[in-house]
Amino acid sequence: MRRALALATLTAAVAFAGAASAEKWSKFADVAANGTAWSYDSDYTYKDKASGRLVVMQAISKPDAKLGPSGPGKPDGVGSVVAIDCKAKNLITVAAYRPSAEFAIPANWRSSSPKKAQGAENEALLAAVCPHIDHVPVK
Repeated sequence: MRRALALATLTAAVAFAGAASAEKWSKFADVAANGTAWSYDSDYTYKDKASGRLVVMQAISKPDAKLGPSGPGKPDGVGSVVAIDCKAKNLITVAAYRPSAEFAIPANWRSSSPKKAQGAENEALLAAVCPHIDHVPVK
């Protein structure tokens, strides 16, 4: 019985780890003619229960520099996690990541001051993700 329980726990842990690292990137902004673009990870997008904000992981891809889009911990991953208030059109940068730095989400990110979502890339991100706020998981 112990072996079965241990095996079930191990199987669940492996399945969770695989699901947590899944990435489904959707391009939302082209930045340059050389292929540089911004994408968001729809597998990571969710509505934060505590703040009501839409939390989104976004990454830049730049083929010339061999960059993603990829998530944290990947050798080609450069991006950030933002928390968006779709009605007020503002966002909080929760955390940024790049290959040379450890990725960590601070526990107090909800108390950070939001900034107006200005600029073509931020406006494109809101246009891409906000219509889905009622269809993403709540965490």
